[in-house]
Amino acid sequence: MLSVIDLSESDARTTEDIFTGTSQSMPLGRVYGGQVLAQSIVAASRTIPEDRNVHSMHGYFLRPGDSAKGITFAVDRIHDGRSFSTRRTQAFQEGVPIFSMIASFQDEDPGVDHQAPMPGDVPGPDELPDIEAHLQGLHPMSKRLFTDRPVDLRHIPSPIYLTVEGERVPRQAVWMRVRRQIPDDPAIHRAALAYLSDLTIQESILRAHGVAWSTRGLKVASLDHAMWWHRFGRVDEWMLYVQESPSARGGRGLATGRIYAADGTLLASVAQEIMVRIPDEDAAGR
Repeated sequence: MLSVIDLSESDARTTEDIFTGTSQSMPLGRVYGGQVLAQSIVAASRTIPEDRNVHSMHGYFLRPGDSAKGITFAVDRIHDGRSFSTRRTQAFQEGVPIFSMIASFQDEDPGVDHQAPMPGDVPGPDELPDIEAHLQGLHPMSKRLFTDRPVDLRHIPSPIYLTVEGERVPRQAVWMRVRRQIPDDPAIHRAALAYLSDLTIQESILRAHGVAWSTRGLKVASLDHAMWWHRFGRVDEWMLYVQESPSARGGRGLATGRIYAADGTLLASVAQEIMVRIPDEDAAGR
């Protein structure tokens, strides 16, 4: 994951800051949304003083990217104030935009402080089975799509990869962390948290309707993504991602999430709207 979000600076002479990056290989050939989120934040961060950290971003997925091709990131320095800086990042493949984001960066300032508490009735990650336990009977090549990820995930109540178990409700929680320790740089951890934020947030929508990822003909695409970083946390330590969907209608579903450190510190809040198309009720297993 670190090799993917570590961008190269282009020597092209333009009015914008230009960076280039590669994509991780994906089974369907599409660029993973969390990857381009993280890369866009890294690109914008390269134009910001070191004492300012990203605190919010709002982005739109414009086109599906091709994971076999490189990505170019153009950063526009919109504003630099006394405490805040604003950047616009656009991601391109072959001259066509695939993602557009505006992000804000801020100095560390003192001020009021409160947070929503972490749910206290969830099992810890060590009490939950590893992902391997949920992939019994899956073809070895298909199983690699899950086990080769750089991220460790533990679902509550259980994953919806193959089936949706338990009550059909628009909420779930997921323990997550990257599998290997990463450098202490806060900017890297914030970018990696953006990478993780797109992994499972759509599932609160699917779980509400009993739709597993393996449903034949299911089409899901992220439309936009917003994220707010509240406090620093390490992504190579366990975090709890609490997710719920307040609404789904007209082929679109909204999902929101809160990411907590294991000690209950609220690290970030997330919102995403997706396009979801289910071919028919029988295919959804209803």
